[in-house]
Amino acid sequence: MKIRVLSLLFCLPAIFGCRQPLTLPPPLYDSPQPFVIDYRAAENTSIDLSFLLEKPAGKTGFVTLKDGKFVKPDGTKLRLWGVNITDWTRGSSQLPSHEESTFYAGVLARLGINCVRLHFLDLFMPRGLIDPNRNDTRKLDPEQLDKLDFWIAELKRNGIYIDLNLLVGRTFKEGDGVAEYNNIGWGKYASYFDRQLIKLQKEYAGDLLTRYNPYTQTEYRNEPAIVIVELVNENTFFDAWHRDALHPAENPGRDVNFRPLTKYHSDMLTALFNEYLAQNYDGETIALIRNQSGANANELIPRPRKNQFNVAGKEWFQATVAFYVDVEKQFFLEMQTFLKDSLHVKSLLLGSNDFLHNQSEYPMIESNAVLDILDGHVYWQHPSWPGKLNTPMVNEPDSSTVSKLTRTAMSGVPYAVTEVNHAFPNDYECEGIPILAAYGSFQDWDAIMLYTFEPKTDADYAGYVGDAFDISHHPVKIPQMVAAALMYLRGDVSEGIQTIERTYTKEQLAETMRMPMEEAPYYTPGFSPSYVFKHKVRIGSIEGPETQHFEPVNENPLISDTKELSWNTTNAEKGFVTVNSAYSQAFIGFIKDNTLAADNLSVSVNNEFCAITLSSLDNHPISKSATLLLTTGGKIVNTVTDPNSADRRMRRGGPPSMIEVVSGLIVLQNLEGAKSVEIRALNGAGVPFGETVKAEKKGKKWSFPVGNEVTTWYVVDVKR
Repeated sequence: MKIRVLSLLFCLPAIFGCRQPLTLPPPLYDSPQPFVIDYRAAENTSIDLSFLLEKPAGKTGFVTLKDGKFVKPDGTKLRLWGVNITDWTRGSSQLPSHEESTFYAGVLARLGINCVRLHFLDLFMPRGLIDPNRNDTRKLDPEQLDKLDFWIAELKRNGIYIDLNLLVGRTFKEGDGVAEYNNIGWGKYASYFDRQLIKLQKEYAGDLLTRYNPYTQTEYRNEPAIVIVELVNENTFFDAWHRDALHPAENPGRDVNFRPLTKYHSDMLTALFNEYLAQNYDGETIALIRNQSGANANELIPRPRKNQFNVAGKEWFQATVAFYVDVEKQFFLEMQTFLKDSLHVKSLLLGSNDFLHNQSEYPMIESNAVLDILDGHVYWQHPSWPGKLNTPMVNEPDSSTVSKLTRTAMSGVPYAVTEVNHAFPNDYECEGIPILAAYGSFQDWDAIMLYTFEPKTDADYAGYVGDAFDISHHPVKIPQMVAAALMYLRGDVSEGIQTIERTYTKEQLAETMRMPMEEAPYYTPGFSPSYVFKHKVRIGSIEGPETQHFEPVNENPLISDTKELSWNTTNAEKGFVTVNSAYSQAFIGFIKDNTLAADNLSVSVNNEFCAITLSSLDNHPISKSATLLLTTGGKIVNTVTDPNSADRRMRRGGPPSMIEVVSGLIVLQNLEGAKSVEIRALNGAGVPFGETVKAEKKGKKWSFPVGNEVTTWYVVDVKR
């Protein structure tokens, strides 16, 4: 495919527009101020996006697939904007009491969340479903199941779909009959081929999915609110191979998540490899592979290790890739047959996830594509992974979460992002959610689920960010989730017009595994990640032809073909993103030095870095809307004893959360027929507080200050 580089000879003042600086009111606050999300006081909230959700979830039947998209029974396209539900922070519960389930289902619906991913259900109670008082993990606790039943019923009633996960964090016991049960951690990698582990996975799935829920009066396999069933989490040979975890380690470490294979399971996998070679290759090719591996005639042919990537012969290496693909694929097909044909599960199936992008995991796309959905996970500067910490993503579009996630999307297959976040603490967290929602809508992804929301069971919870990923009481991210739900679910940002497709042969797909890290995240020489910000991007085929030549992208700013989005890194150290659509507009990043203008919004702020969004709350375009939501997010910290600790991971602190108040001047323009514009600050419950500010009118513009109140969101009333 020949790609034409777009000309920049058009005029886009709304995107490029840098006007003369406005006279700014001075900031009232020169230090972080307490601001706490409080759902318990939200009876009179001004924020309720439940109108976006069809109630109950699955009202007209099961979600199916059409042309590679989620559709409801009437053919209406469905997007899922959601959160994971977990309980890592003390005081949280992923299986709330009945009372709390009713409460939090209502909270999530008001925030515009229409899907939850029930993730770590296979933990021991009181966190998960598994009875801990036995010598095995094969019994689910009745009281915990009752909580799950009621939780799902309340979510469904409020219009919230469920993504139900199977094998995630199960820690096996002696009575399970699994070899090396105490050395396999969460059973990753071995879960694909150890027959006892596969038997246990089927048993767990059967126990859970055939359960009758008395509150919905359906078995889970017949429950249309269960939109997705995920088989295994972040589990692929191709990640493990990069970390040399497919062979025993001298010191396997204490991490139960990504525990390397034991010698028992490594030997089993090698034996299966040799069986695979005998069944799929002729004697001459096997002899060549044996020679390349250095194995004697009376020895099993070994599987190449990570340190052999650069020296392994082509046939040996590619046969190993094909074998790993085949093992994963056969597991997925076996589980699909069991779930669909034996249990008659009607939900969509998802295998595993592409979750590390500083390495290629591309062959897993082939194995996962036998099921219904492809999936990606990514975190900007995950605090537990090596690499940079506390730098802004807006300065690095080609390595951004958007760029990394887009690599996995494939034409004709739904694409979900079931884990994503900007980890806390980070001075630039406010950039994450609005950028994700804008470009996720532009790329036309089918689902985005933030990791994670942790329901707090204590009514007196002193709101703060409890861990690196918990957004439940995040004073910047919760208001942004509302604006993002509008942007993504309502389709405020249009999907791209042109689709750029990459194609690969099986050989090319395999060889990406040993390409240098410099080719990350696409491992496709000549392909610029910058295409992601201009057009929709997909894998077109993994059956060939060979990847085509792509013209380089040398534009700045990077402007979407819809003209609604722009990513500007003209100043390499002070990038910013703009969103300019009829229903949602935003400026994200280093916007202090630029008085930016969209069709209806101009801003000038005192803050070096922040994110400002303006959204219609009444399904009219901003120009005609009577009620608007304005969010203003800056830095956020918890109250800490040592805020200058060199290790930011140790600066999480405790309550209350503190926000950098965004201050400056907001200008609204082109509001048709407006006679007055009033703004009210919202507290942590979304309830107006403080004085009503009347905007000053000059011509067709209405201006008002922000930053006089400690808040991250405002409601704007336009009277006509």
